[in-house]
Amino acid sequence: MKFPQAIKVYGDKTFRGKCPKELAEQRTAIKTIRELWPTTIGKLVVHPRNEGKRDYRQHIREYLDGLTAGASDIIIPGSPSLVIELKRQDHTQSRLSDNELAYLLAAKSAGSYAVIALGWEAAIEAVDDLLCYEEYVEDDDTLM
Repeated sequence: MKFPQAIKVYGDKTFRGKCPKELAEQRTAIKTIRELWPTTIGKLVVHPRNEGKRDYRQHIREYLDGLTAGASDIIIPGSPSLVIELKRQDHTQSRLSDNELAYLLAAKSAGSYAVIALGWEAAIEAVDDLLCYEEYVEDDDTLM
C-alpha cells in the first residue's frame, strides 16, 4: 500500500507476516477503546457499516439514509474528532481505496485528526496521542 504524505500513519510500516484480518483488528480496537475509556470516548466510538456489496437500489437507499462511501472504520466525535482508517498490521495485505483516502483528506481538512492505523494497537496509540494532546491544550492557557 502506498501511504499518502498528508495522512499520519500509526504502526510499523515494515512489518510483514501473519496478522489478523481487518475485521478482527476492528473488533479488538473497538473493544479496547470501550474498556480503556468506558465513560468518555468508549461511549462515543462509532463504526459506520459500509463494507460489502450492494445492488443499485440498496446503494441509493443507503446513500439517501446517510451512508458515505469510504467512511473510515473508527470515528470518535469530539474537538477535534478522531477518524481512523484501520488496516491490517501487514499493510501489504490491505488496500486503501480512493474513497477511503478522499474521506480521510476531507476529514482532515474539516479539522479532524485523520490517521491510518496498521492494526488495533496502532489505533489505540492514535487515540492515546489525541487524548494526550487534548490534556496538553487544556493545561496550557497560552494555547487557548
